[in-house]
Amino acid sequence: MEMNDTQRINAPRETVYAALNDPEVLKACIPGCESLEKISDTEMNATVVLRVGPVKAKFNGTVELSDLQPPESYTISGEGKGGVAGFAKGGAKVKLIDEGEDTVLEYEVKADIGGKLAQLGSRLIDSTSKKLAGQFFKNFSDHLEEGAGA
Repeated sequence: MEMNDTQRINAPRETVYAALNDPEVLKACIPGCESLEKISDTEMNATVVLRVGPVKAKFNGTVELSDLQPPESYTISGEGKGGVAGFAKGGAKVKLIDEGEDTVLEYEVKADIGGKLAQLGSRLIDSTSKKLAGQFFKNFSDHLEEGAGA
């Protein structure tokens, strides 16, 4: 599955970049995230509970940051295992563009799934993935804008 989109965030690029690297911010914004623990400057362990159609699974996995070019871009990749539900792995290239007082966040996602999840069909997987990405970026934008207004 591949997906790309943009999100306008009412915050300076440096602030957005710092938040994208903050485990507490990410944990608060990732739908279903139960834990996100920083292991090093570029690695985190995560536990996420997701429902995709009739399948609900708890994924345990790792997240790695690479191609770091602060405050302009980075690549985030991860892999999670959900027991009998299967696995999910993928990554996103994230680019931040200054536009006045706002930042435009561009992302390009590639993901792969296996196991029971893969049997649900690409339409359901694609629509769920788009919904989850949309929820994350709305949560992320809201989090930053609330912080800026406080």
